[in-house]
Amino acid sequence: MGEIQVGRLLSANSRQFLVGCHVSQINLPSLGALARVDLAKEMSIYGVIEDISIAEDGFVRQLAMVEPLDETIIHDHRLNRSVPLEIRLMSVGYRNERGISYLLPPQPPLGLDMMVLCSPKEIVEFTSVGNFGYLRHLLQDNNPAMIEVLAAHLQLAQSAHRQVGSADWSQEAVKEIITLLRDDYPTLIRVLHCLSDAHLFEAL
Repeated sequence: MGEIQVGRLLSANSRQFLVGCHVSQINLPSLGALARVDLAKEMSIYGVIEDISIAEDGFVRQLAMVEPLDETIIHDHRLNRSVPLEIRLMSVGYRNERGISYLLPPQPPLGLDMMVLCSPKEIVEFTSVGNFGYLRHLLQDNNPAMIEVLAAHLQLAQSAHRQVGSADWSQEAVKEIITLLRDDYPTLIRVLHCLSDAHLFEAL
């Protein structure tokens, strides 16, 4: 399926989970990407990446004070040292023996479970179930930056849909977002401005 293993679970609750890896790893994920963690009993939890951060490193503090800093030192630091990277995801649904659900998972993933980036095929499969119901998890979050995450996610998902010939997927998603936010005009305007910057609703 073209899966890319990224890192292992550090902590989790019903709505979010935190994964750790290191920055020298290739194929690091992007903000808004869809990923999953597989649990036992044929259950997988899906999440959208809402934040990526590099944890503080005392050695980096020392290197930052060195001028000029040789490029070979930077390369060696990123390649050979386990610089900690933390990826936070918002839960947006799960899959079990009955199929995909956009509800919050009945239980969070467990420590050290592996997070896997979803392939384009799996992105299309997950985002095509129901009426874009998983987007409500992003829209109901109070973090102002979640609007940016939403736009990034729609761009990545649209790219996956275009690979299978569904070029109008993002247009339908934006129409559903407008419907969901019809009673919250200030938020709707902020979302539409962000989606306009992401070139996601020219045809509306």
